[in-house]
Amino acid sequence: MKLSDRVVAAWYAPQVTPLAALLWPLSLLYRMAVAVRRALFGAGILRSHRLPVPVIVVGNINVGGVGKTPLTRALAQQLASHGCKPGIVSRGYGGSNVGPRAVVPGDDPKVVGDEPLLLADAGVPVWIGRDRADAARGLLRANPSCDVIVADDGLQHYALARTMEIAVIDASREFGNGLMLPAGPLREPVSRLRDVDALVRLVARRGPGPPATNGRETVMTHDPLPWRNLQHPGLAANPAQWRNKEVHVVSGIGNPQRFFDMVASLGIAATPHAFPDHHAYTAQDIAFPDALAILMTQKDAVKCAGFADERCWYLPLHASIDPALVAFALEKIHGFKAA
Repeated sequence: MKLSDRVVAAWYAPQVTPLAALLWPLSLLYRMAVAVRRALFGAGILRSHRLPVPVIVVGNINVGGVGKTPLTRALAQQLASHGCKPGIVSRGYGGSNVGPRAVVPGDDPKVVGDEPLLLADAGVPVWIGRDRADAARGLLRANPSCDVIVADDGLQHYALARTMEIAVIDASREFGNGLMLPAGPLREPVSRLRDVDALVRLVARRGPGPPATNGRETVMTHDPLPWRNLQHPGLAANPAQWRNKEVHVVSGIGNPQRFFDMVASLGIAATPHAFPDHHAYTAQDIAFPDALAILMTQKDAVKCAGFADERCWYLPLHASIDPALVAFALEKIHGFKAA
């Protein structure tokens, strides 16, 4: 097992492991550095850049993906349906791009990153840049009608002032052992969540009961859409043909097991292959000569499109979010405009 895999296993073990205990002193130093940095922004010593439009930040306190990008996309589309003209900014993690630039469908994921490409066909402008404030300013100059910015994965990017913070939590993993990096998976302490405006838990299935009335704490589900072929997007899949056959599934997201469980819940028994989040796929990674089908997430698909064959399929997901969260966001937007 790779050292990185051992560390992640220690983060989410049911009890603190010897490896996590060994790394604990480093996590104390990291926690202090995080606290000092946030205090410097709070005191104005480090500058936060304010934009002329409201900014909604979608992020998390854990390392790795928890469903932020699907939520960002869904929220932007919901805001657009309510008359707003949103734009999306992202760092473009995993890509080589540094300065601010627009992202459009068909861009190279090695340049712009994988997640911005998932956002690029949402029907709203998308810009990336390591400095999210610069990216947002570029977006606003290119799209002067934009009246709200949604920032994907920017909770710790304090250089961009925000009107609303939304933190996403993967309910299947929560906060692991509750320790800060590198002893645990946390980029900020759990107490940070007391300061955010809204908490959204990603759950496998929406439970019974009425939705939240104020949007402060809601849930989100990822609902699977029909499978799509990487080489022939218009080709309809027949998953029944994959059952009891040689099928492989790859996943390079923050929690690969979440996708493996979803595939299993669809009645497909597949051999799983987990890769790190934002993994840069090569043809060898999906070289399964005897496979009838090779299944993957949409995030994986944008990086495999150049060498995939007709056996490769991806599963688009629709993020179902609570209307109370949308109403809460609209309230924040209207409050900003009225101020």
